[in-house]
Parts: sequence; C-alpha cells; structure tokens
Amino acid sequence: MMAAPAPLSPAAANALSAFLRGAERRALVVAELQAGDAAIAERAVAVAMRAFAGHAAQLPMADWPARFWGLLCSTPQLLSPPATGQWEPALTHLGTLAPAERLALLLRIGGGLDEEAAAAVLGVASAAYRQALAGACPLDVHGQPDAGAWRQLAEQVQARVRDLSAPRLQQLEQLRESVLTGAMPAKPQTPARAPEPLARRRPAAPRKPRARWPLRTWLLLCLPLLLLALVAGGWWRSQHPAGVGPGIGSGLGDDNPVQVETLADDSSTAAPGPDPDTAADAAMLADPELVLAQDADLLAWYAAGGPLPVDESEPQPSRPEPAGAALETVDAEN
Repeated sequence: MMAAPAPLSPAAANALSAFLRGAERRALVVAELQAGDAAIAERAVAVAMRAFAGHAAQLPMADWPARFWGLLCSTPQLLSPPATGQWEPALTHLGTLAPAERLALLLRIGGGLDEEAAAAVLGVASAAYRQALAGACPLDVHGQPDAGAWRQLAEQVQARVRDLSAPRLQQLEQLRESVLTGAMPAKPQTPARAPEPLARRRPAAPRKPRARWPLRTWLLLCLPLLLLALVAGGWWRSQHPAGVGPGIGSGLGDDNPVQVETLADDSSTAAPGPDPDTAADAAMLADPELVLAQDADLLAWYAAGGPLPVDESEPQPSRPEPAGAALETVDAEN
C-alpha cells in the first residue's frame, strides 16, 4: 500500500490544487476509455494523483504536465488494460485498437497533448508516436484515413470530458482534497441501522382522549345568544317603524320638497348659416360719409374752438433761447 504524502504548504497546495483541477477531468476520461472500465479508471487516476503529489513540490511547475501524464500512463491499469473493456456505440472504434495505439490516440484527442509532449509522456520517439497515431486513425471503405470519422471521434471524447456527471465530479473533488491534505478518501457511508424489533421498542404513552361536548350542551350555550338577538331586533323595530327612517323630514328622505328637473343641454354649437348682419354691414361700408363719421369726434372738437395741435413735422430747436433774450434786444435799440 502506498503511503499517503505529507501535507503540503499553503502555497504549494494552492498551486497543486489548481493543476489537478485542470487535469483531473481529462485524466479520468482518458483512463476510462483506455481501460473500458470506469472503476479501473478511477483507481488508476487515484494512484497517479497520489504519486504526483509526493514529488510535485520538488519539480518545476513547467514539468508538472509531463510528470502527471507520465505517471498516469505508466499505471498497470492503462499499460495492460483487461480484454473485457466496453465502449459506447459511438466509441466502438477504440475497442478495435491495440492498447498502445489506443493510448496514443487518447492522449491526443482526450488529453490535449501535442505530438512532442505525448511522445515524451510515452517515452518513445516522435516518429514512433506518429506511427502509432496513424495506426489508430479510423479508415474509410477504401482503407484510407477518414478525416470525418477522426473528427467525430474526437468530438465524442471531448463531449465526455465536458459533460462529466455530477457524482463523478464530486468523487474527483474528494480525491483531490484527500491528496492535498494527505488523508485517505472518505469511505462510502454505511447504511442506517435497521430499526429495532417491535418487542424491544418502548411502548408509547397512551394519548388522552380529547373532551367532546354533547349536542345538548352546545344548544344550551347557544340559546341565550339567540334570545338576545331576538330582543335586540324587536327593540330596533320599535324605534324605527316601517316607512320612517333616518333622514325623513330633513330633506334627505323620499318626501323631499325640493324638486329637481333636468334642463336641456344648450351647449351644442349652432349650425353654420348666413349672418343676418351682413346686409347692414354692407350698407354702412357703402355710405360715402363713412370717413366723416369715423372722424366725427375730431371734427366736433375743432368746431368747438379747440387749439390746433402743434405741427411736429418741422424740426424743433434742440436748445431753445432763454426768455430774457428779447428784452435785452429791445433795451439795446432804445
């Protein structure tokens, strides 16, 4: 059994958690499609994550991807997967491949590694990796590489990575937390304890029956209320006989002496028609003495001897001479 890694420092734990969170989905899908078994894939990923966490602190972060994928691909579950693996109908091509060719293909379309990185992870030359990749490529009916089938296969694998179910995501999160804290993953919860036999249960205390009043008691309680309502109704009728009510005689009842009559609505505009004053206006305008009539007030004032208005058409001196100027001229002549 592999010993649990020692707890990491907070900074190293944060960096390791970010790296594993970005790689765990693809690693689980690659392992599952390589082995054709979900349980075997989960064990392989757990082994790779724990082995990687024990050495990640001593490695540069640039070397983490190659180290992690190298540990995953070197697990026995992926190097020699069982022959009983099963794949979905859209991924049956994977089951027809040899384990080495299938792993080379899954690192490319599932792990997202380029040819150089994938060759380094598998520990082979680039030419050997390209040869394995070519052997894993789907072929058409003529025996030629089928680009459409390759693209469809890659889309199916990437969809599995993207649409991983919630229980499996939770399982990956628990595994990641156990790797960071150095603790073993939590075991499945045990089922609840079966209920004790009826003979060992403590008998429940008998409940006291609720008191119920007979119908006669209810009638006796309601009778005074009914009598009180009848008495109140008789008193009200005695105070307000029929035909007499509040407001009678005060102008608010039916015998109100004020009579209301609805007047006709005369607010409507009169229909257009000929103006009766048109003929009189025409006679007035044709009168030759209309001009004199318009100036009648001025002519009457002039006939009464009123002073003529000053003719302001001529320019007036801006500085009038002083009043004593004429007297000085007369004295000088004398």
